[in-house]
Amino acid sequence: MFGLGRPQPTSAEKIAAVENELKVVAEMHSRMVKICTLKCIDKTYREGDLSKGESVCLDRCASKFFETHQKISDQLQKETQARGGGGFGM
Repeated sequence: MFGLGRPQPTSAEKIAAVENELKVVAEMHSRMVKICTLKCIDKTYREGDLSKGESVCLDRCASKFFETHQKISDQLQKETQARGGGGFGM
């Protein structure tokens, strides 16, 4: 009645959407760790702890990675909405 002509997702669809979102986040995290580690961590592992330079590099790399991911996600969401598609509001 109040769905404005769009059927509401079932519980199974909601669960599938959340599982898919978790999968996307886990894949993004794995890519970020791989990319930032290759870029920022010295392969000789001279110390047990991160150096200040490595730590700063990792922080910046992760920040840029998330910022870029957010911009891409926002753009894809705008395009999906412009085509009349929707999501489940997540």
